[in-house]
Amino acid sequence: MRHNRAINHLGRQSGHRKAMLANMASSLILSKQIETTVAKAKALRMYVEPLITKSKEDTTHSRRIVFSYLKQKEAVSELFRVVAPKIADRPGGYTRIVRTGFRVGDAADMAIIQLVDFAEAAAAPEKEVKKTSTRRSGAKKAAAKEGEEGTTNPANKKNVSRKANSTKAANKTATKAAPAARKVQAPRKSGNA
Repeated sequence: MRHNRAINHLGRQSGHRKAMLANMASSLILSKQIETTVAKAKALRMYVEPLITKSKEDTTHSRRIVFSYLKQKEAVSELFRVVAPKIADRPGGYTRIVRTGFRVGDAADMAIIQLVDFAEAAAAPEKEVKKTSTRRSGAKKAAAKEGEEGTTNPANKKNVSRKANSTKAANKTATKAAPAARKVQAPRKSGNA
């Protein structure tokens, strides 16, 4: 039973718990959302929301108080420069906890905790990066281009297969030569001799 306990101790000593919450709060402020267990997310919400409220007033005293909790300069500057202006008119409830299911290893209840005003930016999918081609795929592309054109030249097919065979042969000789190139070290002499 709870018996009126104020905080969830999360199965940790107080120093470990404070350090973990400080790290999680800094990560939340810097990346705008993190994935953790539901229990840790609820504890983090109680830890970080007063700090966000404190950041609405940009004074040296407020910055020092927030720094004493977060212990990271980058997180404090991000909180006061980026987060605070965006949440200036919100009266509270700066974070949102979204349950995501159960963790595979131990079936812990998982959740995403995110800053409400930044949820769109964090949830937006990243743009796909086009892969660059490698040298080996040149033979495949040449064969694909011939197939697209509709005219297949038997001489080109032979050239493509010769290129593929020559690269395979070169790779085999390189792997066979590699063990021979290793140096064999002489055994060390003992100091008593």
